[in-house]
Amino acid sequence: MLKVLKNAWSIPDLRRKILFTLLIIIVFRIGSVIPVPFLDANALAEAMKLISSSSDSSTNMLAYLNTLSGGAFSNATLFAMGITPYINSSIIIQLLCVAIPPLERLAKEGEAGRRKIGTITRYVTVALGLIQGTAYYFYLKNTTTTKGAHITVYNEGFSMWFSAIVIVLVFTAGTALMMWLGEQINKYGIGNGISILLFAGIIARIPATISDLGMYWDLGAKGSTQYYILVPLWVLIFVAVIWIITFMQDSERRIPIQYAKRVVGRKMYGGQSSHLPIKVALGGVLPIIFASSILSIPGTINLFIGLKETDGFWGAFFAAFNTNGWLYILLYFLLIIMFAYFYTTIQYNPVEMANNLKSNNGTVPGIRPGAPTAEYIRNILSRITLIGALFLAVIALVPHIYGAVTGMGRMAVGGTSIIIIVGVALETVKQLESQMMMRHYKGFLD
Repeated sequence: MLKVLKNAWSIPDLRRKILFTLLIIIVFRIGSVIPVPFLDANALAEAMKLISSSSDSSTNMLAYLNTLSGGAFSNATLFAMGITPYINSSIIIQLLCVAIPPLERLAKEGEAGRRKIGTITRYVTVALGLIQGTAYYFYLKNTTTTKGAHITVYNEGFSMWFSAIVIVLVFTAGTALMMWLGEQINKYGIGNGISILLFAGIIARIPATISDLGMYWDLGAKGSTQYYILVPLWVLIFVAVIWIITFMQDSERRIPIQYAKRVVGRKMYGGQSSHLPIKVALGGVLPIIFASSILSIPGTINLFIGLKETDGFWGAFFAAFNTNGWLYILLYFLLIIMFAYFYTTIQYNPVEMANNLKSNNGTVPGIRPGAPTAEYIRNILSRITLIGALFLAVIALVPHIYGAVTGMGRMAVGGTSIIIIVGVALETVKQLESQMMMRHYKGFLD
């Protein structure tokens, strides 16, 4: 990886793209420390310290979103909501493109259709940002610290409604600005913009993770000697997970392809053998992001209501979505598999792939062209998707299960974070390698 970065830095065009991406990341981190008006950052930071030990689903959801935002939420800053509304908006629009024929036709119109869908996604992002920002406001308004201090501050000559509108609009504007920053990386930088911002936010939380490990180690020094085993074991699992993710990201199933010989004029074409590569981790980290975003919805709803676990049926219902709870773990597992299949379905069409092979005189050895080839590819995609989905689900859930069993709940989001970090790093390096290959390609004019 370091060698790729060094070689890319020597190319002026790629160097400009890398510097632009770093500039956007710096802007993102600056926005993560700009405070939101009418919020007491000290009171919020004190309240966030209690989140990790709480069994309430909404507070656990906020801890997860705080990780994705790089700690911006716990500091009551401009980018407190992170990029989550944009991710949820993308999920909704992709689902609607499958369910609503006009949107499906729009998605098949090429670049113009994709631009229109992108515009719709932006509008939905702003709408979701308003809803989520309002939910955050109600949660902050109703939350007090252990000392009875209120997080929201509106007693300095401003009305409660004015401060509420400002807080919600600033939260929403921060999400819109992050969406715009991600799009600028897509246009002028390196890598996927939204993924890069997620990557930067999670990397910014590594010192906090190290601090949490130190806290558990100190508990071992105070008498809880089991942490002398649990903390090193967590580190070993962390290293093993990184190795497994790196291995699986490059794993692929190669379908052999044989091209028939054909004569055009006095020349003979074809006759060579090739293969059709299908990656094991087809959807990358997207199924995990989709699943975690869907499971954050109950917690977001509970921000409006403010129910506790002891508040009857609905209180118990929302508490069941605690990130360390077994119901959450089970639903997380099932949703990751479901979204992995969904992503494969919308990205790969076995019938179209079989028709392309047939039109180019390509066949799979032992399989007849046409419908049998499509069915053969469909079966392979199904099996490969299942393997990749199980891989993602296990990696994502190991830290959750580890946290639930050992009581180290503050480390429960590690699996998702690690997959995002490793996946984004590998994809960005591959993009750099492909662009360097294009710039060093020697054509017939040389």
